Amino acid sequence: MDTIIQKKQLEKRLFSPFYYLLFMGGLFALLPSCTSLDEDARSFVSSEGYYKTVADAKAAVTAVYYGLNYSGSQTPYNILFVTGQEFMADDIKMGPGATNADVKAQSTLDHSPSTLRVKEIWQQHYIAINKANIAIDKIPLIPFTTAAEEALLKQYVLEAKFLRGLYYFNLVRLYGSVPLVLHETTTLDQNTLLVSRTSAEEVYDQVIQDFTDAAAGLPWYFDQNGSDAGRANAAAAEAFLSLAYLTLANVSLDDNQRAYNISVIKNREELLKKAIDHSNNIIKRSDRYYDLFEDYAEVFNKATKNGKEHLFSAQFNSSTLANGNGFGNRTAPLGIKALNGTFADEPTPDLIKHFSDNDKRKAVSLTTSYTIGGVTYTIDPKQNDGNSYASYKYYDSDVPTMLGQSGINVPIIRYAEVLLNNAEANNELYGPNEEAYQNYNLIRKRAGLPEFKIGSLTKDQFRDSIYLDRRLELNFEYHRWFDLIRQINKDGDHIMVKTLNDFGKPSANDKHYLYPIPQVEIDINSKLVQNPGW
Repeated sequence: MDTIIQKKQLEKRLFSPFYYLLFMGGLFALLPSCTSLDEDARSFVSSEGYYKTVADAKAAVTAVYYGLNYSGSQTPYNILFVTGQEFMADDIKMGPGATNADVKAQSTLDHSPSTLRVKEIWQQHYIAINKANIAIDKIPLIPFTTAAEEALLKQYVLEAKFLRGLYYFNLVRLYGSVPLVLHETTTLDQNTLLVSRTSAEEVYDQVIQDFTDAAAGLPWYFDQNGSDAGRANAAAAEAFLSLAYLTLANVSLDDNQRAYNISVIKNREELLKKAIDHSNNIIKRSDRYYDLFEDYAEVFNKATKNGKEHLFSAQFNSSTLANGNGFGNRTAPLGIKALNGTFADEPTPDLIKHFSDNDKRKAVSLTTSYTIGGVTYTIDPKQNDGNSYASYKYYDSDVPTMLGQSGINVPIIRYAEVLLNNAEANNELYGPNEEAYQNYNLIRKRAGLPEFKIGSLTKDQFRDSIYLDRRLELNFEYHRWFDLIRQINKDGDHIMVKTLNDFGKPSANDKHYLYPIPQVEIDINSKLVQNPGW
């Protein structure tokens, strides 16, 4: 009887969302299409039987990218960060087309460790991390016959490291200390299966190491007109290093102390200097390739996707079945027969009111009408929760009746953010110096807003202004929650709780600086402990 009980306990662990994926990762890494999760563990095919050719290596790394934007289910940069993160903040709210009770609880910050999206974000990231780990471990073992093949194999390993760095960067910002798994799991030993949480400091160290390796070894950019469009590159790694250090300069690594005054960070000056240095590795590079588009609208134009402002983006294609950006459908309003929108995600009045009428970003981000087939349709607020505006960034005019197949990419990090990171870090370290003004004014100039004269703002005024422009510049690009949990006020205190309380979310409190650890993971892993307050 004891043997039967132990077998059932092991099966429960194997088929839990985290551990099952660790074991099936060898197979999933090679199958970037739909794969059933109802496989018998006895049918597991070891990854030792694969990774024999350069083509195998490319397929493996492609599967790691797949975790960003696969359209067959909600994945981080295709809707999941909207329902599992952006609804919690103040830019997007649930529209009449959003009915999921778990998502509604999360939107009011009344969610729990059992909430669906809390679990899915965790699961989706670890699926991708396991694929990356296998690629990093196995690709160096593939034989090659030419120098070109050797270079490709090294490149694929670095791409996998870049992506692993991104996935762990998301996890450590959201959950705090998390299990840090860096190699394929190949044993049924329970001591190996049960993974403890790793300190946030160690996770950040690994994030920085992965991005550092990618920055040192990947090409600065790829030809965006061929099959390499959208691949990770050295410039994107530098950009993420800048953001990681800027985040560390404001965020406690103690899971029990997330809401605090930044004066407790002893090495903050060093962290800010690194944020500046890594952003300047892009800005001041003579052959940087990357720059702002002259027109903000070009950032979300299919004709200019993966262009000079896009350091790294989640790729979507409206001409390929089930490879479209689903956000386009969710943001389209009801009552317009020429559209097939659900209006599940709508812009908040708070976001709308912060756009000045002369801000050129407003017409790109928001719309009150659609022109389809030469006919203009105006949004009827009576059918759309009283809202006259809809988000417009991911609307694909080529597929108005299939908006879930929007071919517009989601920018994960772009040159505009590099400029904002640099200006913010300079202001925090030195006050609003000439470099901070120069880089910030590039953003304001393109937006059609008055540029600030050097010396016209205090440090606190500069911080408040750049926070607002960051919100308006990057709206609907899945940055708002990450920004709220790291940003501070003039006294050095975090602003998220007060911002959301004032916005109309009274449930917001200090525990929300971290997501809860999914209950299903705690249930099957006695080594996991819950975050404070959950």
